[in-house]
Amino acid sequence: MNLSKIVNNGVLLLDKPKLHSSNSVLQYVKKIFKIKKAGYIGTLDPLATGMLPICFGESTKFLKYLSNAKKRYLVIAKLGVQTTTFDSLGEVIKKTSIINIKKDFLKRCLKKFIGKIEQIPPMYSALKHKGIPLYKYARKGITIFRKTRKITIYELDYIIHNNNFIKLKILCSTGTYVRTLIDDLGKLLGCGAHIVYLRRLEVSFYLENQLVSLNIINRIKNYFYRSNSLSYLNFFRKIILPTDSLLSNFPIFKLNDCFSFDFSCGKKISIFIKKKNKTKLVRVLKKSNNKFLGVGKIQENNLLIPIRLISSF
Repeated sequence: MNLSKIVNNGVLLLDKPKLHSSNSVLQYVKKIFKIKKAGYIGTLDPLATGMLPICFGESTKFLKYLSNAKKRYLVIAKLGVQTTTFDSLGEVIKKTSIINIKKDFLKRCLKKFIGKIEQIPPMYSALKHKGIPLYKYARKGITIFRKTRKITIYELDYIIHNNNFIKLKILCSTGTYVRTLIDDLGKLLGCGAHIVYLRRLEVSFYLENQLVSLNIINRIKNYFYRSNSLSYLNFFRKIILPTDSLLSNFPIFKLNDCFSFDFSCGKKISIFIKKKNKTKLVRVLKKSNNKFLGVGKIQENNLLIPIRLISSF
């Protein structure tokens, strides 16, 4: 049995290994599952580990609904050293002796980053200028002007400060460069700083305890192809979350079989609801078997409008 028939749709919460690009990991996973259509949510730097949600098949249609999701990180930064990439993979460009940074001063500096702030994307990033990633310009010593971005830091929690290292937890909006945040913090402290460890713990409502490592996937894949055992088949089905898990924050709206068919054909459905939902997106399910049909929008005139549909009914 081909794995692509088992995991042709759904979401894998991959624990991205260190020193691999997000795209290289995506291509590797596509090869393992022998699936052509897949995409991921939120690029992770090569240094970073942790949550990289990978969507297969029909699930890629619904990636955009998590494009603005909050993300939580665990970061360890080294004070007194600045690098070209703002992390330990770059070249050291400046060292500053640290006399004594007190805990209270550090916490006051951290508070200044909480809330809506502006940030300049780093040159060593995948952002493109004239179709070319910025990091390719940076490697040639070319600096391109970058506009500031508005981001939000919801939480910036101090954990520990040991010698020249600090450990923090960060909850931030999409588009946040944690490397830049740490570089800016180092400048505010007056000593410089760079990331030595970065792990993404959460993306929206997906949690760290749901992560699956590449080692586990490889091991089970090998067993599966040797024995084709039902137990390994069930394991793969277990680690691949359903497509509508991407929409866990959407209200559920269920339709009977007849309306389900019409909705899946792209037709507007006249509905009756006790409480009016003003132009709200909903997760639409078939009532008889709870099958996910797609995303709909409830309008004030009690019409359910198909917005994004699963192809096969």
